[in-house]
Amino acid sequence: MDAHSVRTGNRRALAKAITLTESSLPAHREQAQELLEKLLPHTGNSVRIGISGVPGVGKSTFIESFGQLLLAAGHRVAVLAVDPSSPVAGGSIMGDKTRMEQLSREENVFIRPTPSGGTLGGVAQKTRETMLLCEAAGYDVIIVETVGVGQSEFQVAGMVDFFMLLMLPGGGDELQGIKKGIVELADAMVINKSDGDGERIAAVTQSQYQSAFSLLRNDAHWTPVVMRCSALAKTGLEEVWTTIQSYVDATRESGFFERQRATQNREWMQQLVQAMLLQRLKDSDAVTRELPLLESEVEAQRMTPYVAARRVIELLDKS
Repeated sequence: MDAHSVRTGNRRALAKAITLTESSLPAHREQAQELLEKLLPHTGNSVRIGISGVPGVGKSTFIESFGQLLLAAGHRVAVLAVDPSSPVAGGSIMGDKTRMEQLSREENVFIRPTPSGGTLGGVAQKTRETMLLCEAAGYDVIIVETVGVGQSEFQVAGMVDFFMLLMLPGGGDELQGIKKGIVELADAMVINKSDGDGERIAAVTQSQYQSAFSLLRNDAHWTPVVMRCSALAKTGLEEVWTTIQSYVDATRESGFFERQRATQNREWMQQLVQAMLLQRLKDSDAVTRELPLLESEVEAQRMTPYVAARRVIELLDKS
């Protein structure tokens, strides 16, 4: 794989490089890591934005309108769509590219679904490596979209600079349906579909969510904000981008921006260590042979879980 072709923004080379990182074949994994090592000095030069929200909130419409705003400002945009339930079962994630029809035709936009398949590290691993490749290819705004509200939100929040929740006008009931932890991760909440009859409701909702935010989190580096927009009418999007820029400027000045990225890299390494150890367990013939017997002993209370677990580790050390 040619690192130079990726660096010069060759879309075909970038797509092939991403496919290589997504492969579960050991030889491909090695090639992908060699490529990433060469490209690593050219990564990190982007603003990484995570976007999530309940189904029906209009994420794809928002990203299309927001992406066009960024293009008009001279940015190159990569959109990575994460769906943990997707590709093996042939889910609907590819529909995102269809829904972002105008944006996907733009020369300075790259849209890619991130499959979840069974490779090392899962969704987070693939999305992080894809993000690095896009940065090396010159995309300076990376948008990571999650589908639904679940575990993938925590993974995505751990790899982006700014995490945003899209919400619908309509009061606090919707907030109750979202895990408190996810709301606490958000650096901003954006109430979409704030137009027509929904504009008045959105204003009330904005006030309610801002009050909720004040109770949940108040970090020294940033106070989460609640904004309104209409992706369809293309209103309020400038404020969203200005807020993101303000966040980046403020956190860079305080040093939090670089500290957060360093922390994310360290946690990524720790996740990979755990994933590699689990893979070694799965690949060990000795563990595979003896594990059912150990599980039976534990179930029958003839052996403590601790002793059984220690035996598995001893088998792993010998293999």
